Amino acid sequence: MNSSNKAELYAQMPVAQAVVKNAVPAVISSLMVLVYNLADTFFIGQTHNALLVAAVSVATPVFLFLMAIGTLFGIGGTSVISRALGKGDKAYARSVCSFCFWGSVVSGVVCMVIFLAGMTPILKLIGASSGTAPYVRTYLTIVSFGSVAVVISNAFSNILRAEGRPREAMAGMLIGNLVNIVLDPVAILWMNMGVAGAAVTTVIGNICGALYYIVFFLRGKSMLSISPKECRAGNGIFSGIIFIGVPASLNTLLMNISCIILNKLMSVYGDMAIAGIGVAMKVNMILVMFIIGFAQGVQPLLGYAAGEKNWKRFRSMFGFSLITSTVLSILLTAVCFFCCNQIVRAFLTDQTAFSYGVHFAKVLLVSGPIFGLLFMLTNTLQALGAAVPSLILSISRQGIIFIPLVFVLNKIAGLNGLVWTQPVSDIVSSFLAVILYAFYFRKIKTYAEM
Repeated sequence: MNSSNKAELYAQMPVAQAVVKNAVPAVISSLMVLVYNLADTFFIGQTHNALLVAAVSVATPVFLFLMAIGTLFGIGGTSVISRALGKGDKAYARSVCSFCFWGSVVSGVVCMVIFLAGMTPILKLIGASSGTAPYVRTYLTIVSFGSVAVVISNAFSNILRAEGRPREAMAGMLIGNLVNIVLDPVAILWMNMGVAGAAVTTVIGNICGALYYIVFFLRGKSMLSISPKECRAGNGIFSGIIFIGVPASLNTLLMNISCIILNKLMSVYGDMAIAGIGVAMKVNMILVMFIIGFAQGVQPLLGYAAGEKNWKRFRSMFGFSLITSTVLSILLTAVCFFCCNQIVRAFLTDQTAFSYGVHFAKVLLVSGPIFGLLFMLTNTLQALGAAVPSLILSISRQGIIFIPLVFVLNKIAGLNGLVWTQPVSDIVSSFLAVILYAFYFRKIKTYAEM
């Protein structure tokens, strides 16, 4: 079955079947990103040096910045491509895809230069202490050389889903992360490379993932293209990607900023507290990445239906997906909560860091049951090309709500206040998401005719 038929098939499948067929590979891809992150921390934890665990946590915002750039092109491109295919404009979709690829390459090179040239101020900015700074510098210097590969692999794990290629989108992430996971114990433990080993395997894994996507296009397996001859920025391509991609990436960028602020405020309580919050965030990430993967898998389906103006199918698909994601959120929150001790113990052996990690993780999981609502509404607005509502949501959860709140709660409740900031921000953002979604659809006249 060719790519065109695959994309068209999603417009005709029963809703539940279409959602499962597209969302399952997206969830697997998202979980593989999680497994990769957990693997690095797990094997670093086996060195029994909590400073190394803390160093990886401190370095995380810089790596997330590269993922944010990939998200910009991936989510922005997916939204524009899926709506273009829904309208039957394949040439436009090919130009969007090519622009996303070459935009990823240029952005990756720029990031590499900035990271290498500005390493010292970056270390100060992200809150590296005297104990963690040498390890953070080593990790980030190596990861910088893989910037282009990180951006491409994260962008195209989304874009291939826009043309009905969820398995291929998953395969690239799967290959990259499996390579990383297999090499982690070799480099970190057997070769005794520590954080340098974690960084090297991260770069190799992302290079393998990026090469998979490049070879896929070069072999002519896609209706889309990465040829520079088809790269266009005009005719609304650049603006379409930016208007949706920036709000989507802003969530990750603001997550970086909030993480930096949290680490700096947390540093008052010592490196073990930082190690604890780092692992606690990974426990919470199990739930977050699963639900985000599901929502991103559904997004192209919603975009395709919107492009066709098939609002009846859109509403059915949205309703089914919202109920499913909510149920998954509740179940996964319960699993993570009751298995919290065992998960944290796999990463931290120091008793102080372990105690911090368990307590912090249970607090972060308080908002878990509403993640299905929050992320489904966010991705639905992105699928529709609703730039302003998407932007508002993106700058709220990790920005205009989280950042002032973390200072206020730190002042009021100290360490506990710092940890409670995220759940409170999630709850407030969910209410905001419902309001924005309802308000946006009042502007769509055809919605009333469904």
